[in-house]
Amino acid sequence: MSHDLTAASAPSPGLSPASGPRAALPELAAATSESRFARLTLTITALAFVALFLLLPLAAVFTEALRKGVTEFVLALGDAETFSAIRLTLIVAAIAVPLNLVFGVAAAWAIAKFEFKGKAFLTTLIDLPFSVSPVISGLVFVLLFGSHSVLGPWLQSHGIQILFAVPGLVLATVFVTFPFVARELIPLMQEQGSSDEEAALSLGASGWQTFWHVTLPNIKWGLLYGVLLCNARAMGEFGAVSVVSGHIRGETNTMPLQVEILYNEYNFVAAFAVAALLALLALITLILKTALEIRYSAEIAASRRH
Repeated sequence: MSHDLTAASAPSPGLSPASGPRAALPELAAATSESRFARLTLTITALAFVALFLLLPLAAVFTEALRKGVTEFVLALGDAETFSAIRLTLIVAAIAVPLNLVFGVAAAWAIAKFEFKGKAFLTTLIDLPFSVSPVISGLVFVLLFGSHSVLGPWLQSHGIQILFAVPGLVLATVFVTFPFVARELIPLMQEQGSSDEEAALSLGASGWQTFWHVTLPNIKWGLLYGVLLCNARAMGEFGAVSVVSGHIRGETNTMPLQVEILYNEYNFVAAFAVAALLALLALITLILKTALEIRYSAEIAASRRH
């Protein structure tokens, strides 16, 4: 019996220990990895693309904004119409982002935690703003709330103004930005499953207690990322807002619309100053997101593996 075991464990005559599975691992790794030249070429191509299409235009914006000095830059931002555009942009974002936060959490929770009829249709609807031009979405609101629409006369008789006012800007912004929070949360919540919520409910926790103490802590980082992306898009939206704003100076022009007006009037320093401020806000969002990832990388990875 011992002779049979020894024979079975001995290497085959034509197979040396060096040619076993362990010896094949370096050969497999070498076969599936790129050469140094390929890695260098891909790295240079990626860096050149980023520099040409991202960094160079961004540098050009700040260069043009500061062409006549910091004083002119500050004076351009302090103009009454420009300041009104900045304030309106922040107001619209401050209203639209919390609305999308509530909708995104509710939609993601429903899609990831429950099975119901129309689930696939709801998921498709969430992606609708990604496939529809923002200009078309703005036109839809004009057709719904314009003076010649079905709702237009009723709104006018009750003194409610949607178009060419803050409500229209908020509606258009909410429409184009509502997928961001939901799309960030849905895959995260699907990966986490519903075992924690079921355990909390079985221990007597109510629905709200389960949400605040179980669901929300598990999705807080994904929720934060979605809010940051939503806020960046809300402040930079142009197409849909342009259609419903009416371009009323000092009243319904947001920062992107103010950039267009100033540029068309050949006021290039002011136009690039507002554009630089928008770019700066976007960079702050990106830096904040990166800093959070670095600071809480371990906790974020743990929440995604949960």
